[in-house]
Amino acid sequence: MPPRRSSPAGTEELVRRALREDRASRDRTTRSVLDRSVAARGEVVAQARGVLSGMAAARATARAQGLQVVTAQRDGAEVRPGTVVLRVRGDARRILAAERTILNFVMHASGVATETRRAVEGAKGARHPLEVWATRKTLPGLRDLEKAAVVHGGGRAHRRDLSEAVLIKNNHLALVPLVEAVRRARARTRPGERVEVEVRSRSEAIAAARAGADALLLDNVPPRRARAIVRGLERAGLRRGRWVELSGGITPERVARYRSVGADAVSLGGLTHSARALPFHLTLRPLRLRRSAA
Repeated sequence: MPPRRSSPAGTEELVRRALREDRASRDRTTRSVLDRSVAARGEVVAQARGVLSGMAAARATARAQGLQVVTAQRDGAEVRPGTVVLRVRGDARRILAAERTILNFVMHASGVATETRRAVEGAKGARHPLEVWATRKTLPGLRDLEKAAVVHGGGRAHRRDLSEAVLIKNNHLALVPLVEAVRRARARTRPGERVEVEVRSRSEAIAAARAGADALLLDNVPPRRARAIVRGLERAGLRRGRWVELSGGITPERVARYRSVGADAVSLGGLTHSARALPFHLTLRPLRLRRSAA
């Protein structure tokens, strides 16, 4: 899969907040040990196999600290132990102040991208092309970083926020009956805009489709029952041109169980809220300055 380059919205502001949070300008340890500028080179090195992400934030952190980015791997690249993903030069004190912020971004985002790649691999071979989507189950303040990481891993970002799409869920349906909720949403959306509704049974799926829903969310529906719902739509002539999404308790390990359903996408909250960080470390070496000729 080719690497992808992406700069999440608000990266610079995210970096500023992270550096303020870590009080990078008040590193007491480094100030105590280094009383003058020392030219140095820092390298961020992978310690495990996975998919790289978070490089836009890493580069922005280096720049915010006045460091020179010498080389940087692209988001979406596959890494293994020993892969150098970022090289920076500058004052060693500034590198040390930026170290944890850079590593936090790269480790977390790469963990998300790596989990996504595992899910994408699990979706291969489905009877109908099956995409892997993120959800809004993201860590506060890190949504754009995490959504970009899902894309770097081969998945889709799905809707970013509540303003981007119409998705009628069970708590809406606790207040308004399904058919009426779909009709109201359909009447208030722009031409070509998708209206999606959560359903739990074949009868609900057919009713929603006939009411005008062009996307159906099967949440917490086991594979066998999900397959029966999709086939029911097919027999009723309501499947063509209608999107079917599966969600609820689906992990990268379990994606393969849903390949026979005939759905269009699986959405996994765990990609963003539960991904294990991919380990990286930063090595620091002083630069030897060339002496000028006598």
